[in-house]
Amino acid sequence: MTTGLAGAASAQEECGSLTMAEMNWASAELMANVDAIILEEGYGCDVELIPGATTTTFASMNEKAEPDVAGELWINAVREPLEKAMDEGRLHSVIAGPITDLGEGWWVTRKFAEDHPDLDTVEKLIEHPELFPYVEDESKGAFMGCPAGWGCQLTNANLFRAFDMEEKGWVLVDPGSAAGLDGAIAKASERDEAWFGYYWAPTALIGKYDLELLEWESEWGGSENWDGCIALAEQDCLDPQPTSYTESEVHTVITDRLMNEGGVAVDYLGNRVFPGSLMNTMLVYMNDNQATGEDAAWHFLETYPEIWTEWVSDEAAEAINGEL
Repeated sequence: MTTGLAGAASAQEECGSLTMAEMNWASAELMANVDAIILEEGYGCDVELIPGATTTTFASMNEKAEPDVAGELWINAVREPLEKAMDEGRLHSVIAGPITDLGEGWWVTRKFAEDHPDLDTVEKLIEHPELFPYVEDESKGAFMGCPAGWGCQLTNANLFRAFDMEEKGWVLVDPGSAAGLDGAIAKASERDEAWFGYYWAPTALIGKYDLELLEWESEWGGSENWDGCIALAEQDCLDPQPTSYTESEVHTVITDRLMNEGGVAVDYLGNRVFPGSLMNTMLVYMNDNQATGEDAAWHFLETYPEIWTEWVSDEAAEAINGEL
């Protein structure tokens, strides 16, 4: 158990009241509710959860200093204004990576990864379209991108061009919708069939089917190539260059008020890290049981004390266990 929060029990008055964004996706809902329970039951804080989403929560924190905490802020969507806000002291990152092993990329089914351990990078795999026969033309390989309207539709289409995948015998498949993408993965996984395409973690689907994320041999091609071409519409990206997928960065971001007045809450938020594999497991639990973020948070605290007790003081752990 960590002693980094020494004196936490006697410093409860330093925590006081705070507001926390409960973002509108499952992992962030879970995180916010775990944080709220730990801070309230372990440290005597008064926590209010308010609805949130990446860009709207950031804008509110930046312009109105409300809410105090964005626990799972994916910063690629707000990088430049966030860096400006941090430079000017309005906002602060207390931890980079509150969840491990997260991000976007190109994945294959577990069965395929086990059957073809030698094809463990994107570059090796795209030389073998015959292993992923396209249902409408089995002489070609199927790579599944994102539905129309998603930002990743553009990035995947441009990476498809950057790696000359059409010339190598591939078809870029539009799944049509989020349900279509999930359904294709589920069908392939449950039938032990090959599937290759885009997805992200942490997600219930990755946790349920244990997909394998492929590494890239290509180095990161730089923001000029990515932001100035790969992430744009095809007509604005005339010469996409091979690159690894952009690194997804997630931070826990807090307001300057909380940084100065939050006391033990700030210490806790800078100390807790959810293992990615466990987060995927929890998302499967939430999906299978239609559990709310609060229900899942209590389940997490009851089931995985070996994880969360490392984040808190002995006194806080005792108080929280008394509520379980």
